Amino acid sequence: MRISELISTSKVHMSCEIFPPKVFEKVEEAKSVVGEICKLHPSYVSVTYGATGKTPHFTQEMSECIQDCGVVALNHLTCINDTKSKVQVVLDNLKKVGVNNILALRGDLPEGVDFPGEDHFRYASELIEAIKLRGDFCVGAACYPEGHPEAPSRDQDLIYLRMKQDAGADFMTTQMFFDNNILYQFLYRALQKGITIPVTAGVMPVTNANQIRRINSLSSASIPQRFMSILDRFGSDPESMKKAGIAYATDQIIDLIANGVNNIHLYTMNKPDIAKAIIDNLGCILDTSYE
Repeated sequence: MRISELISTSKVHMSCEIFPPKVFEKVEEAKSVVGEICKLHPSYVSVTYGATGKTPHFTQEMSECIQDCGVVALNHLTCINDTKSKVQVVLDNLKKVGVNNILALRGDLPEGVDFPGEDHFRYASELIEAIKLRGDFCVGAACYPEGHPEAPSRDQDLIYLRMKQDAGADFMTTQMFFDNNILYQFLYRALQKGITIPVTAGVMPVTNANQIRRINSLSSASIPQRFMSILDRFGSDPESMKKAGIAYATDQIIDLIANGVNNIHLYTMNKPDIAKAIIDNLGCILDTSYE
């Protein structure tokens, strides 16, 4: 099933994200995580493209595993580390195994490395256009409620997002955010720029203090004072911090749904127990259609 068709209904949709193993020895462990996540009956499960995009075969293998479990898979694909011809090979392989949903990303530039040459796609919009020309793929794109870190301004970032839509993107998924008002403002500004494809809200349950340090180093997401108070109070108590992080993410999702955001993407960090706790907290909210 195409994800764009799935999320166009008035029902609440909860999807999950996992990351593939970096080495062959971890494949079975990763497949076990896939099985546990799929038991939660998410609308779909996305698989990241691995460290610097160097293990696309593991991403595809996890996507196949997801679909073997009866759940729709969203296969991430980056272009910054692969040549145009390599991207075409990956697309052919995905088509052969029946994976037809792709999240098209530029990918992170390695530190100290400039944009690659003409044999690479330079931007996600170019990759999206190439995928659309290749076959019947449903293509998602990334968006950043607080603006991409490399964008000169939030307004310019929205122009880039419109380019992704115009290139053929069917839906967008946001980078993590912790203040819902930031998302609501972003959605309003995006609509003003003519961005009309569905936007799925990406929520990251933060359940330990180390995650905050990693988020600060990798993401431009603002940490609201309310969450910092939770971290200050419970950060040194792992079990309490885990419960508080689950509660915060649950509350964030309930507020999103109450304000008409029906598509939620949970960054699970390969922790099925945390995803299950949040989904259990939401209960029948996930089984209802909201007009």
